[in-house]
Amino acid sequence: MNFSKSGLVAASLAALVASGCSTSRFSSMDDQQPAPLQPAPAGQVTSNQLPPPASPGATDPSQFPTAPANTQVASLPPDGSAPAGASDLSAASVAGVWNASVSGQSCKIATPQTKFGAGFRAGPLHCPAPIDGIKSWNVAGKQLTLYDENGGSLARLYSSGGSKFDGQTSSGQPISLTR
Repeated sequence: MNFSKSGLVAASLAALVASGCSTSRFSSMDDQQPAPLQPAPAGQVTSNQLPPPASPGATDPSQFPTAPANTQVASLPPDGSAPAGASDLSAASVAGVWNASVSGQSCKIATPQTKFGAGFRAGPLHCPAPIDGIKSWNVAGKQLTLYDENGGSLARLYSSGGSKFDGQTSSGQPISLTR
């Protein structure tokens, strides 16, 4: 006998289709019905009038998120030098995930030791401007610098002891990192 490849494939497919149609794997499930679901508890729906929205210029402090009470941010010397007591830094001492506070707003910043540009990659997690644009970080002596995508400095910080850094953004906003 002489079979062509296409004839062999067609015969194999026909055999597979025929064998798939004759299975009884699911026949036992056809007779079983799931138990009926219990209805959700019924209650009364009420409606109330919402208060009017605040005006765009409202400055009610209760409307703004605040940092926890224990986040004092040290001020930096005006000449840009390291504050007294700041210690030398290493990339290993900065790597990790930090709780950031910027002008009273909180977020997280990931600082892995993945090389990126002239430093290491950084990832802000739900941070306010300007630190939402952090793309990298690096240490030099006592200073931790956070950079934007163009390599511009967004913030510089110094160790405040233990697992805490304090500093300022390039626009002068206080910033603090803690673990």
